Amino acid sequence: MRIKNKNYPLFFVLLAIIGSVIFLESKKTDRRGKADEIIRESEIVKEPKNLGDLENPEEVSADTDRSEIILQKESLFKRAREISTPDGFINIDDLKIADLIGQKIILVDFWTYSCVNCQRTLPFLNQWHKKYADEGLVIVGLHTPEFEFEKDYENVKKATLKYGVKYPVVLDNDYSTWTAYENRYWPRKYLIDIDGFIVYDHIGEGAYEETETKIVELLNERKKVLGESSAVALEIETPDDAPETDFSKIRTPETYLGWGRTEFLANFPSEDCLDKTCTYFLPQEVALNTYVLGGKWRIEKEKAVLDDDIGVIGIAFSASKVNLVVETESSARAEIWLDGKKIRDIEFNEADLYNLLDLGEEYGLHILEIRLEGKGFSAFAFTFG
Repeated sequence: MRIKNKNYPLFFVLLAIIGSVIFLESKKTDRRGKADEIIRESEIVKEPKNLGDLENPEEVSADTDRSEIILQKESLFKRAREISTPDGFINIDDLKIADLIGQKIILVDFWTYSCVNCQRTLPFLNQWHKKYADEGLVIVGLHTPEFEFEKDYENVKKATLKYGVKYPVVLDNDYSTWTAYENRYWPRKYLIDIDGFIVYDHIGEGAYEETETKIVELLNERKKVLGESSAVALEIETPDDAPETDFSKIRTPETYLGWGRTEFLANFPSEDCLDKTCTYFLPQEVALNTYVLGGKWRIEKEKAVLDDDIGVIGIAFSASKVNLVVETESSARAEIWLDGKKIRDIEFNEADLYNLLDLGEEYGLHILEIRLEGKGFSAFAFTFG
């Protein structure tokens, strides 16, 4: 297989005759039945502005009439929302936002563990927890699942251990807290001040210095309100394990393989193949930013499921890193081929995001082929770095 209109050599062995190229109409899904409701950070077109700015809290003296300050905040900000019908707690037995207001500064972070954008923010959240927990900051990780397997408590707990998350995590499987905050994005951070107002809001990765500056500002306001004398110093530093990603060089968007959001499948046999097993034939050419399947696959709403012992997924992309969200019935193995050359073997045995390729600082146009062994292997989404 070669990239369309490029002089690449034949990379994939044809399984049979070339299948017809049909693209499914894009459709963003929400398992609560509302379209265009859930969006990962990588799909954001532009950054919304913050919710507003009060006079600098550090300039508010301890003698200032608190009722006047509260009244001013009421006109500018929304009140914090309570955690609704939690489906489990990690690193804590129970947690209520109301119990923290008036005592702590709260950072609510909506995330889901197989989201690469969320994963790349975790080093910063872990660092802020370590630096500021004793100063009055409480981070609450609201885990709202994108895929069905992310509702599993043990899967989420395993992820918190894997990424070194020490702050409280609350499972929001029914999206009730997500809805209460009128959220639509992974990841998203809300900062709640000492008086219980949401005074800062950031969508996605980045703005770490801005966010930490606001955290310290709110911690110092808290100290003044509580009559504590020592101030919290702002010392910005990048975590050692923070990933380096040049977003300006990533040309391929996040790519979903389930029919609920299929947009870039280049060899779909027919619409009769939804939710049933069909044979997919690999073409000789594939256009940039499209993917193809080879073998017997069943495309369900969230995922593409291999319904045979062997199969192939191929994708033409432009980036440095390639990740794939995977679930398996037991385990599956694969050979990873890049531009016609085998580069590694990989085993899939957990429901998680797997890194398939990391070229470091080398960004470019390539074809990646995943040659699979393992009936029941499920692929949900490609992400890129």
